[in-house]
Amino acid sequence: MLELIAGVAVAIAALALILEPVARPLARVPTAPDPADDDEVPLEESASPKVQALLALKEIEFDRATGKLSDEDFERLRARYARQALTAIDAEDAGHALVAAAATAEDPAEALIRAARSGLRICPVCGPRPEADATFCSECGRNLRPA
Repeated sequence: MLELIAGVAVAIAALALILEPVARPLARVPTAPDPADDDEVPLEESASPKVQALLALKEIEFDRATGKLSDEDFERLRARYARQALTAIDAEDAGHALVAAAATAEDPAEALIRAARSGLRICPVCGPRPEADATFCSECGRNLRPA
C-alpha cells in the first residue's frame, strides 16, 4: 500500500512539473506604442471607393484561384470592379489636382515664379504680362527688360 501512495505522489509531482509551463501566464515584453498605429485604419475597414474596388478585385482573383468562380463570372466581375477602381482613382487624382490648383492660385509668389520660369515678362507694378516678348508693360508703359 505504501508503494501505491508513493507512486501516486510521484505521478502527481511529474504531472505538475509537466503542466506548469502550460498553466503559467505568458510573460509580456513591454513595447513602446507606435503613434502611427493609432491613425491607421485597416484596408478592409476603409470607406474609400478606390480601396473597396481594389479589395474586391483581389477577392475575386482569390475566388477564381480556389475554384469558387467560373472564368466567365470572373471576367464579368473583374471588368465591373476595374471600372469602379479606375473611376475612383480618376476622381481622387482630380481632387488632388483641384487642391493643388487652389493652393497655387491663392499664392501670388507662386504665380510670379511660374511666370518667370515660362519666360513671361513681369512688370514691377502690374505683375506678369501676357506678352512673352514685351519690352514695355502694356498697361503702365514701364520698361520690362532686366537692368
